[in-house]
Amino acid sequence: MARRNRLKRAAFPDMHPIDGVALATVECGVAYQGRTDLMLVELQKGTQIAGVFTRSLTASAPVKWCREILPGGKARAIVVNAGNANAFTGRAGDAIVRATARRAAEVIGCREKDVFVASTGVIGKTFSPKLIPGKLAGLHRRAKPEAWNDAAAAIMTTDSVPKGMVRTARIGDTVVTINGIGKGTQMIHPDLATTLNFLFTDAKIPSAVLQKALAHAADRSFNCITIEGDTSTSDSLFLCATGAARHARITDYRDPALRDFRRALEEVCVGLSQAIVRDAEGASRFVTLHVSGAASTRAARNIGRTIASATLFKVSMAEVLPPWGRMIMAVGKAGERADRDRLDIDVGGIPVARNGEVLKKYDFTAVMAHLEGTEIELAIDVGVGRGKATVWTSDRSKGYG
Repeated sequence: MARRNRLKRAAFPDMHPIDGVALATVECGVAYQGRTDLMLVELQKGTQIAGVFTRSLTASAPVKWCREILPGGKARAIVVNAGNANAFTGRAGDAIVRATARRAAEVIGCREKDVFVASTGVIGKTFSPKLIPGKLAGLHRRAKPEAWNDAAAAIMTTDSVPKGMVRTARIGDTVVTINGIGKGTQMIHPDLATTLNFLFTDAKIPSAVLQKALAHAADRSFNCITIEGDTSTSDSLFLCATGAARHARITDYRDPALRDFRRALEEVCVGLSQAIVRDAEGASRFVTLHVSGAASTRAARNIGRTIASATLFKVSMAEVLPPWGRMIMAVGKAGERADRDRLDIDVGGIPVARNGEVLKKYDFTAVMAHLEGTEIELAIDVGVGRGKATVWTSDRSKGYG
């Protein structure tokens, strides 16, 4: 069924090459015909990598592999296929990942444990372990540093547009770049990451510092979005630093010289995560939900995610119904401290509830006009502390499926 009120999406940005990164795509036929569905990213020697993954106890074979090799902190390649998640595939799925890593290592000339693998798509279907490895030599020959749009398109499944984000930052007197591409429209309720997202920079930062920076940025972006409350088996987020830029040595996450890089990294992560919400299956409204007055930041985020993933709340957004009853319901089941008699709610900056009850007089016309738009902003204060967080979600229209 066609979506209604299509949300505004940002055009794919102009991404310049990053020294030490080359990309290539091909039609592999794992699940699709007539479109590219396999991406190879090659990284120069010495590239450092950080990653965060789903906490699902039924994680896919690629996630299992990447978790095992991530402590090595180095990467020479990332291989990504779309259309088949290689999850719930047992030992056959593990064999596919090992065959992919082995062949990529042969083609590039590196160790198997420096090859990261990610998959997205249908759960519970296996495929030939020769299919992806058979395409890697050709991808290696065609890899080029400017193929960002092609790469973002190749990892799409039900996405309607490729998703990308770019920012620059200063480390001392040196300007570094962060390019990011991602995908996702369904099964989005992350815990440490979401969907598939790949970030690359020319900064020279060791993997231990990268890991802290990425976890911090993910916690304020990918951990703050939810579509339907379902955590994927395949959620993976990577950050690769080629070290091509010439700047002062970085050894500590709290180094003041890294402050602008941390800012840029968070902006890239927020941009990609919001792009995923805007392209969510069945979405006709983009909802920003501010939670304040919570016992802690963690509590505020949990309250926000509980509200945002509640089915009745999402239906109220789709059907343009006053949402505060469903917001209060969700606060009550979130398991976090809240003072019933101090709850405040605003819609589009307009007060509608104070001290635990709906105001007898509020601007109903303005509130409903705001709810009828495509960009919705809500705020709730739960009255117990200083914790605050912002969560992004969408409505749930009949287009979801």
